[in-house]
Amino acid sequence: MIICIGAGPGDVAYLTQRGAELIRNADVVAGFDAVVNVVQSLIPGTAQVVTMNYRDQTERLAEVAAAHHADKNCVVVFMGDIHFSGFQYLERVERACGHPVETLPGISSAQILASRAKVCFDETTFITLHRRGDLEPFKRHLVHVLQDWRNAIVIPCPWDEARSFMPRHIAAYLLEQGIPPEHPTEVWENLTRSEAEWHGTLSDCASQEFSDMSIMLIRTLSPMSSQIEPPGAAS
Repeated sequence: MIICIGAGPGDVAYLTQRGAELIRNADVVAGFDAVVNVVQSLIPGTAQVVTMNYRDQTERLAEVAAAHHADKNCVVVFMGDIHFSGFQYLERVERACGHPVETLPGISSAQILASRAKVCFDETTFITLHRRGDLEPFKRHLVHVLQDWRNAIVIPCPWDEARSFMPRHIAAYLLEQGIPPEHPTEVWENLTRSEAEWHGTLSDCASQEFSDMSIMLIRTLSPMSSQIEPPGAAS
């Protein structure tokens, strides 16, 4: 068996019970160093632990695939929810194994942010820029989201300086595209730890520096009015 698990947004308390059970019964637990550290307390002493980084992930996943084909129970842990910003990593796992693998969703930082900031996903669009490849289609989509009077939750792209598209870069880009500078904007760091939060406008954000552990909320200038009945009206 091999299964990919969303391990939550950086705190083992947000891991699902099913995910915890699979880790406790695994022969092999694999993932990026920081993610494996989150679930370290659940990994059995008998398990093989395979950690990796961006540079050696292909080689390390080949080790996991070999263990899987040798009938070991293998778990690959992802930060957050696999299908929010880990889909390219999932593709690498499946490429290493040579077939589709089972996935178990987790709690994402976007869900935690929506709870903290009290925004509704029905009225909000989620966009992740934390990916390899061409970001332009996703950047254009973000512009259209705000033009359509929706909130936007955005995971920035950290990585190296040449490729980084962090909150200040996102804000500057949107301003260049004609998005109004007064959009209420929030950046939250380490959501499940220190819960640092910054509030300002899109214009203010263009001059702010934030850590790689950041997620951004850009609120619409025209929030949707309540669609429930007025107080006292018949239900």
